[in-house]
Amino acid sequence: MDDVIKMIAQLRSNTVEAFDRLIEQYGDRLYWHIRRVVIRHEETEDILQETFMRAFLSISHFRGDTERSLTAWLYKIATTLAIKSLNNRKKGLFSSIDSVRGELLTTFEEEMDPSADEIIVRLQKAVLALPTKQRLVFNMRYYDELSFEQISQVTGQSITTLKTNYHYAAKKIKEQVSTIDWIDYE
Repeated sequence: MDDVIKMIAQLRSNTVEAFDRLIEQYGDRLYWHIRRVVIRHEETEDILQETFMRAFLSISHFRGDTERSLTAWLYKIATTLAIKSLNNRKKGLFSSIDSVRGELLTTFEEEMDPSADEIIVRLQKAVLALPTKQRLVFNMRYYDELSFEQISQVTGQSITTLKTNYHYAAKKIKEQVSTIDWIDYE
Protein backbone atom coordinates (compact mmCIF):
# COMPACT_ATOMS: atom_id res chain seq x y z
CA MET A 1 0.00 0.00 0.00
CA ASP A 2 2.78 2.45 0.89
CA ASP A 3 4.46 1.69 -2.44
CA VAL A 4 1.33 2.75 -4.32
CA ILE A 5 0.99 5.98 -2.35
CA LYS A 6 4.66 6.69 -3.00
CA MET A 7 4.27 5.90 -6.71
CA ILE A 8 1.21 8.18 -6.97
CA ALA A 9 3.18 11.01 -5.34
CA GLN A 10 6.05 10.40 -7.76
CA LEU A 11 3.62 10.33 -10.69
CA ARG A 12 2.28 13.71 -9.61
CA SER A 13 5.87 14.97 -9.58
CA ASN A 14 6.18 13.72 -13.17
CA THR A 15 9.17 11.48 -12.51
CA VAL A 16 10.11 9.23 -15.41
CA GLU A 17 10.84 6.34 -13.05
CA ALA A 18 7.29 6.44 -11.67
CA PHE A 19 5.78 6.32 -15.16
CA ASP A 20 8.09 3.45 -16.06
CA ARG A 21 6.82 1.60 -12.97
CA LEU A 22 3.24 2.46 -13.89
CA ILE A 23 3.71 1.01 -17.36
CA GLU A 24 5.45 -2.04 -15.95
CA GLN A 25 2.74 -2.62 -13.35
CA TYR A 26 -0.31 -1.96 -15.54
CA GLY A 27 0.87 -2.48 -19.12
CA ASP A 28 -0.06 -6.14 -19.52
CA ARG A 29 -3.40 -5.83 -17.70
CA LEU A 30 -4.45 -2.83 -19.75
CA TYR A 31 -3.18 -4.39 -22.99
CA TRP A 32 -5.43 -7.43 -22.54
CA HIS A 33 -8.36 -5.31 -21.39
CA ILE A 34 -8.11 -3.18 -24.52
CA ARG A 35 -7.45 -6.21 -26.73
CA ARG A 36 -10.64 -7.89 -25.54
CA VAL A 37 -12.54 -4.77 -26.62
CA VAL A 38 -10.97 -3.98 -30.01
CA ILE A 39 -9.42 -7.41 -30.86
CA ARG A 40 -6.72 -6.11 -33.21
CA HIS A 41 -3.15 -6.18 -31.85
CA GLU A 42 -1.96 -3.04 -33.66
CA GLU A 43 -5.00 -1.05 -32.58
CA THR A 44 -4.54 -2.29 -29.03
CA GLU A 45 -0.92 -1.13 -29.00
CA ASP A 46 -1.94 2.34 -30.21
CA ILE A 47 -4.69 2.65 -27.61
CA LEU A 48 -2.40 1.42 -24.84
CA GLN A 49 0.21 4.02 -25.76
CA GLU A 50 -2.46 6.73 -25.87
CA THR A 51 -3.77 5.56 -22.47
CA PHE A 52 -0.39 6.04 -20.82
CA MET A 53 0.16 9.33 -22.64
CA ARG A 54 -3.16 10.66 -21.36
CA ALA A 55 -2.39 9.41 -17.86
CA PHE A 56 0.95 11.23 -17.99
CA LEU A 57 -0.62 14.45 -19.25
CA SER A 58 -3.53 14.43 -16.80
CA ILE A 59 -1.98 12.99 -13.62
CA SER A 60 -2.47 16.37 -11.93
CA HIS A 61 -6.26 15.83 -12.23
CA PHE A 62 -6.16 12.38 -10.61
CA ARG A 63 -7.59 12.69 -7.09
CA GLY A 64 -7.21 9.16 -5.77
CA ASP A 65 -4.63 7.82 -3.36
CA THR A 66 -5.13 4.05 -3.47
CA GLU A 67 -4.27 1.27 -5.87
CA ARG A 68 -7.99 0.66 -6.47
CA SER A 69 -8.58 4.28 -7.48
CA LEU A 70 -5.48 4.33 -9.70
CA THR A 71 -6.56 1.08 -11.38
CA ALA A 72 -10.09 2.40 -11.96
CA TRP A 73 -8.72 5.68 -13.37
CA LEU A 74 -6.41 3.90 -15.83
CA TYR A 75 -9.18 1.50 -16.89
CA LYS A 76 -11.51 4.46 -17.44
CA ILE A 77 -8.99 6.09 -19.78
CA ALA A 78 -8.33 2.81 -21.63
CA THR A 79 -12.01 1.88 -21.89
CA THR A 80 -12.99 5.33 -23.15
CA LEU A 81 -10.32 5.19 -25.85
CA ALA A 82 -11.22 1.61 -26.84
CA ILE A 83 -14.92 2.43 -27.17
CA LYS A 84 -14.06 5.58 -29.11
CA SER A 85 -12.01 3.42 -31.48
CA LEU A 86 -14.95 1.03 -31.96
CA ASN A 87 -17.29 3.95 -32.58
CA ASN A 88 -14.89 5.38 -35.15
CA ARG A 89 -14.84 2.00 -36.87
CA LYS A 90 -18.62 1.98 -36.87
CA LYS A 91 -18.80 5.47 -38.39
CA GLY A 92 -16.15 4.81 -40.98
CA LEU A 93 -16.97 1.33 -42.17
CA PHE A 94 -20.22 -0.02 -40.83
CA SER A 95 -23.87 0.90 -40.62
CA SER A 96 -24.67 -0.83 -37.32
CA ILE A 97 -23.15 -2.17 -34.13
CA ASP A 98 -24.04 -5.67 -35.39
CA SER A 99 -21.65 -5.06 -38.26
CA VAL A 100 -18.94 -4.11 -35.76
CA ARG A 101 -19.61 -7.32 -33.79
CA GLY A 102 -19.38 -9.32 -37.00
CA GLU A 103 -16.10 -7.63 -37.87
CA LEU A 104 -14.76 -8.33 -34.36
CA LEU A 105 -15.66 -12.01 -34.71
CA THR A 106 -14.00 -12.18 -38.12
CA THR A 107 -10.84 -10.53 -36.78
CA PHE A 108 -10.83 -12.90 -33.81
CA GLU A 109 -11.12 -15.93 -36.09
CA GLU A 110 -8.30 -14.66 -38.31
CA GLU A 111 -5.96 -14.05 -35.35
CA MET A 112 -6.98 -17.18 -33.41
CA ASP A 113 -4.38 -19.83 -32.70
CA PRO A 114 -5.42 -22.95 -34.66
CA SER A 115 -4.45 -25.15 -31.71
CA ALA A 116 -6.69 -23.25 -29.27
CA ASP A 117 -8.98 -25.31 -27.09
CA GLU A 118 -12.56 -25.41 -28.39
CA ILE A 119 -14.02 -24.25 -25.07
CA ILE A 120 -11.77 -21.16 -25.08
CA VAL A 121 -12.71 -20.37 -28.66
CA ARG A 122 -16.41 -20.76 -27.86
CA LEU A 123 -16.03 -18.59 -24.77
CA GLN A 124 -14.31 -15.82 -26.74
CA LYS A 125 -16.89 -15.95 -29.53
CA ALA A 126 -19.72 -15.83 -26.98
CA VAL A 127 -18.14 -12.81 -25.28
CA LEU A 128 -17.68 -11.03 -28.62
CA ALA A 129 -21.33 -11.64 -29.50
CA LEU A 130 -22.52 -9.78 -26.39
CA PRO A 131 -23.82 -6.22 -26.58
CA THR A 132 -20.99 -3.75 -25.89
CA LYS A 133 -22.06 -2.80 -22.33
CA GLN A 134 -22.44 -6.43 -21.27
CA ARG A 135 -19.13 -7.37 -22.91
CA LEU A 136 -17.27 -4.58 -21.11
CA VAL A 137 -18.75 -5.45 -17.72
CA PHE A 138 -18.09 -9.15 -18.23
CA ASN A 139 -14.49 -8.56 -19.33
CA MET A 140 -13.70 -6.21 -16.46
CA ARG A 141 -15.27 -8.48 -13.84
CA TYR A 142 -14.27 -11.93 -15.15
CA TYR A 143 -10.91 -11.34 -16.83
CA ASP A 144 -9.63 -8.20 -15.14
CA GLU A 145 -11.09 -9.15 -11.74
CA LEU A 146 -12.25 -5.63 -10.98
CA SER A 147 -14.86 -5.10 -8.29
CA PHE A 148 -18.27 -3.77 -9.27
CA GLU A 149 -17.33 -0.58 -7.43
CA GLN A 150 -14.25 -0.15 -9.64
CA ILE A 151 -16.25 -0.95 -12.78
CA SER A 152 -18.78 1.68 -11.68
CA GLN A 153 -15.97 4.23 -11.44
CA VAL A 154 -14.81 3.26 -14.93
CA THR A 155 -18.20 3.24 -16.65
CA GLY A 156 -20.24 5.68 -14.58
CA GLN A 157 -23.03 3.09 -14.25
CA SER A 158 -24.67 2.07 -10.98
CA ILE A 159 -23.53 -1.12 -9.29
CA THR A 160 -27.04 -2.57 -9.67
CA THR A 161 -26.96 -1.95 -13.43
CA LEU A 162 -23.51 -3.51 -13.67
CA LYS A 163 -24.57 -6.60 -11.75
CA THR A 164 -27.59 -6.97 -14.02
CA ASN A 165 -25.44 -6.63 -17.16
CA TYR A 166 -22.94 -9.14 -15.76
CA HIS A 167 -25.70 -11.61 -14.88
CA TYR A 168 -27.22 -11.47 -18.38
CA ALA A 169 -23.78 -11.69 -20.00
CA ALA A 170 -22.83 -14.73 -17.92
CA LYS A 171 -26.17 -16.38 -18.72
CA LYS A 172 -25.74 -15.83 -22.48
CA ILE A 173 -22.16 -17.08 -22.39
CA LYS A 174 -23.13 -20.16 -20.40
CA GLU A 175 -25.80 -20.97 -22.99
CA GLN A 176 -23.25 -20.68 -25.82
CA VAL A 177 -20.49 -22.63 -24.12
CA SER A 178 -22.75 -25.38 -22.74
CA THR A 179 -23.68 -26.54 -26.25
CA ILE A 180 -20.28 -28.17 -26.66
CA ASP A 181 -20.32 -31.96 -26.83
CA TRP A 182 -17.96 -32.97 -24.05
CA ILE A 183 -17.69 -36.61 -25.02
CA ASP A 184 -16.53 -37.87 -28.39
CA TYR A 185 -18.55 -41.04 -28.98
CA GLU A 186 -16.55 -42.23 -31.97
